[in-house]
Amino acid sequence: MFSELSATSNFTFLTGASHPEDYMLRAEELGMQAIAIADENSVAGIVRAHQKARDIARAIREREAWEATHGPMGPLKPGHVPPRPRPPRLIPATRLVLSDGMEITALPETRLGWARLCRLISRGRLRAEKGSCHLTVEDLIENGMEALRLILHPPRSLTTRYGARAWQEQAQRLMRRFATQMTLALAPAYDGQDRARFDAQAALADRLGLPTVASARPMMHHARRRKLADVMTAIRTGRTVDDLGRDALANGEQRLRSEAELRRILGPHEGAVDRTIALAETLTFSLDELRYEYPSEIAQGETPAARLSRLARAGLKWRYPHGAPENVKNMLDHELRLIAKLNYEPYFLTVHDVVAFARSRNILCQGRGSAANSVVCYCLGVTSVSPEVGTMVFERFVSEARDEPPDIDVDFEHERREEVIQHIYERYGRHRAGLCATVIHYRGKRAIREVGAAMGLTQDTISALSSQLWGFFAAGGMAAQRMREIGLDPSDPRLKQTMALIHEIEGFPRHLSQHVGGFIMTEGRLDELVPIENATMEDRTVICWDKDDIDTLGILKVDVLALGMLTCIRKAFDLLVRHENLDLDLATIPPEDSRVYDMLCKADTIGVFQVESRAQMNFLPRMRPRCFYDLVIEVAIIRPGPIQGDMVHPYIRRRNGEEQVQFPSDELGKVLGKTLGVPLFQEQAMQIAIIGAGFTPEEADRLRRSLATFKKHGNVSEFRTRFMKGMEKNGYDAEFADRCFSQIEGFGSYGFPESHAASFALLVYASSWIKRHHPGIFACALLNSQPMGFYAPAQIVRDAREHGVEVRPVDINASHWDNTMEREGSRLALRLGFRQIKGVGEEEAEWITAARGNGYHSVADVWRRAGVAPSLIERLAEADSFAGIGLDRRTAIWEAKALRPGAPLPLFDGDMDGEGIIEPAALLPQMTPGEEVVEDFVAMRLSLKAHPVAFLREVLTPGYAAWIAAQQKEVAED
Repeated sequence: MFSELSATSNFTFLTGASHPEDYMLRAEELGMQAIAIADENSVAGIVRAHQKARDIARAIREREAWEATHGPMGPLKPGHVPPRPRPPRLIPATRLVLSDGMEITALPETRLGWARLCRLISRGRLRAEKGSCHLTVEDLIENGMEALRLILHPPRSLTTRYGARAWQEQAQRLMRRFATQMTLALAPAYDGQDRARFDAQAALADRLGLPTVASARPMMHHARRRKLADVMTAIRTGRTVDDLGRDALANGEQRLRSEAELRRILGPHEGAVDRTIALAETLTFSLDELRYEYPSEIAQGETPAARLSRLARAGLKWRYPHGAPENVKNMLDHELRLIAKLNYEPYFLTVHDVVAFARSRNILCQGRGSAANSVVCYCLGVTSVSPEVGTMVFERFVSEARDEPPDIDVDFEHERREEVIQHIYERYGRHRAGLCATVIHYRGKRAIREVGAAMGLTQDTISALSSQLWGFFAAGGMAAQRMREIGLDPSDPRLKQTMALIHEIEGFPRHLSQHVGGFIMTEGRLDELVPIENATMEDRTVICWDKDDIDTLGILKVDVLALGMLTCIRKAFDLLVRHENLDLDLATIPPEDSRVYDMLCKADTIGVFQVESRAQMNFLPRMRPRCFYDLVIEVAIIRPGPIQGDMVHPYIRRRNGEEQVQFPSDELGKVLGKTLGVPLFQEQAMQIAIIGAGFTPEEADRLRRSLATFKKHGNVSEFRTRFMKGMEKNGYDAEFADRCFSQIEGFGSYGFPESHAASFALLVYASSWIKRHHPGIFACALLNSQPMGFYAPAQIVRDAREHGVEVRPVDINASHWDNTMEREGSRLALRLGFRQIKGVGEEEAEWITAARGNGYHSVADVWRRAGVAPSLIERLAEADSFAGIGLDRRTAIWEAKALRPGAPLPLFDGDMDGEGIIEPAALLPQMTPGEEVVEDFVAMRLSLKAHPVAFLREVLTPGYAAWIAAQQKEVAED
């Protein structure tokens, strides 16, 4: 059977017109032995093809198992024995496009060949900007291409003497180095000149002493993608389809070909097909060989197992200074045994070391994820959530059935995460660590904008289409009536074709970006596992595979994420130590404080993590949380998944005793008991599938993957038939089964795991505790951590004042860059910092603070002593920061405008404290209170003088004012 050895997928961005998965499915239809996805200087799409090959093989096995029991699926002719189906094999490859004009498909024979190929691509990409690759023939010779087979692609035309001679010189250089590894490709161009071209290329192969192989050089899996290929060429080149000229495909022939088709095209040169088949049989390398390359974490001769056990047991004494409960000890022993059995110790040690570095730098962090809320992670300090919370079972996340690494995400202070990232690079080296990629796909407006421009639509038409984005994509197409409503003609041929192409390109990869924090770390060289390239951000290097690819291959990934609330809590802890002599961390905050829950029940949660949205504020008085696990449910329930699955109202009715809690079976009662029979967590969805519908652990894991957070196109519905039949077989009625699956399907939008909810709930409690007991410190820390959260500084300040906190304005002699707390007797007041003033930078504020000494006495004094620009002093004046020295806003602005950037500083201008001003003061009119408030908001986005509505109350109708008062009274009573 024939094998295609040089197919271009859409991971050669804006060039290939088919997904890697499309090629695998088409190769199965054509009965091909193997196919090589060979994208330009990249292996970004290979893992997707690898996963599709696995899916095809599994489907064939399942069909064979079914037929072994039930007989053939279709009628057979007498005496006919159907051939045993074989899934197409993926051959990993890449097409090396060199800067000196050579084009070579490189195919690894073994793991060593793959390592050589990845290092070569890394070399080319690390010396170029993001998205580019610079390689030459010299690089191939220096790098070495052991265990690689190289297919040399001759230029389409050999008629230009100089070009042909230069190309042959380079080819001969490669021949001298890699003669036994090289072949020359015969590939049709489908332009009517192929027979003559094949003769010339075969003659060239004879001169070079190279055997020939055959390739269709497909750009698409099927001819119907021809129009889309032209659209992508237009997008890539910045032209319209009408202006492509010779760059447009002449026909739809450059597609994946069967063996019979290619033999017919090659004619007398069809022997190249036989050589291709023979070559493909020697290419046995599989991506499955890339697994389990974790950092060994062996330190000073201590094995990973011994080190993990030592650290965990030491952590047990630290977490439980008065002795750990017996059940916790048993859980720890059980988890350590399971981790040792699966050889996952290096993973947990790697996460521990990253967290230990952060703690050594006083960077607050909190682990979450499938395996984070375990006794081991609690003892290692990865998480501060007690493993006794909830009823999570460790085997759901670390099990032999799943045979993949556990999942642990670690959130760090968003202002200091870069320190952790650079530490990982320094510790492992950039050849052993890199960030995962994120594939940016065509969605919504980008598809409309770029395809519309390529098809020559006007910007007005594109804008009109974009304005109907929701109806367009949600309904699977824009109705003719809707198009007429926005002034478009739905019968226009160009518009109809554009709409079809927009839908076709949706989901195509556009380019690679970097993941928000997913790090992959390896024991050996990372650049021998996957190519590394530069990111757009300085000092960042990334790999070309995304998190789904990493999951497919079972490779270690630790998510190093940023969380603004951790920054806020860390700053609040520091303020508590400084002003209240109270040393706390996430694990030592006083638990289960009834006053905290009272505050939450009143929805007094401005600034509190996760429960500050209007939806959460409306839900809290109905939920009335009274314990930590209530917060776990609170975090998880107000999400698109539970809301879409109609889980919120049934849960509240059952919690309030308005509806009886019933379980369809004792088995499902054990799964759903803690959530009153309503599935709220991703783990429960998996357990319902296993217990209720008879899913295998493998099928349940596939269901879990389909529930992945933020999936744009989930495939949950493909499990529906299997689920419904399984529930019926186990005795559950169809109505209950349908309701269960609808709830599970809701997780396709956003399925929240219980482990994540528990970690977030701890931060909810911590931020609530600080706000309840130290509202001034909480507001100060929140302002110093901006931008973050739902609320603007004005709302945070107003909320603090409503909680009895004195808030003092920005003052040239009292403020620092950050907002600070000032003690006056037994009370703390919040002093606004220079950071609240728009246009003032931290470095400039530090200069002003450092030069202040015993205080400034005038506007010119700040200019003279701090040496800052007059424009900055003008911004300080506009924020009324000179009021503390007796200058009103207009006077300070007048004096600031009198300063000249190039004017010399007078030696004896006024006294030694700097009272001199370049121009005499003028008599300026006083600003009205309304003007003061407006200027405050312009300069700082907040005002301590009055609320803007206060100046409008007189014009409000009595009825409206009474309505506002009634609403405020109702909220207060609730």
